[in-house]
Amino acid sequence: MKNLAIARRYAKALLLIGKEDGQADGYRDELTAVARLIAEDNTLNQALSNPLYDAAARRKVLTTVIERLGLSQVMSSFLTLLFDKRRIGFIGQIDQFYQKLADELKGVAQASLISATELSADTVEKIRDALSRRTGKDIVLKVEQDPSLIGGIVTRIGDLVLDGSIKSQLINMRESLKRGESA
Repeated sequence: MKNLAIARRYAKALLLIGKEDGQADGYRDELTAVARLIAEDNTLNQALSNPLYDAAARRKVLTTVIERLGLSQVMSSFLTLLFDKRRIGFIGQIDQFYQKLADELKGVAQASLISATELSADTVEKIRDALSRRTGKDIVLKVEQDPSLIGGIVTRIGDLVLDGSIKSQLINMRESLKRGESA
């Protein structure tokens, strides 16, 4: 839990800087690129965060990564701060929080739509519009298929789950019948 608070605090700080200088989207892209690079390359991750390696050598690796990616001065300073405070290992979590906070700033909500069968583009757009009206936010919809739902759809927007699947209805019906039999 403490790690999440740390990640949230650093993400908020970077977002505040981005709001002030109008570069929130640029920092979003840079942070995601660095987080993805570190997550995908275990050797780089170890070279940056393993305390068994010399701190000066690890810092040099970070400086090289910053130079090769051509990161902005603010992002360079941010990553150096994370390194100095021994928080570079939280970069993935910081990126996740930053994405959420940046979306909130822009009035965007990420949602997932899971259906039993493939939906037409028109249907997906109608669902996106309905969710947008309901939340008052612009919805970015990730569409997936799961045949185990049997029919219907399940939509998730943050903590809100709208489950209209046949599978859930059958499970609820079964539970109702069990309760009725034992009562």
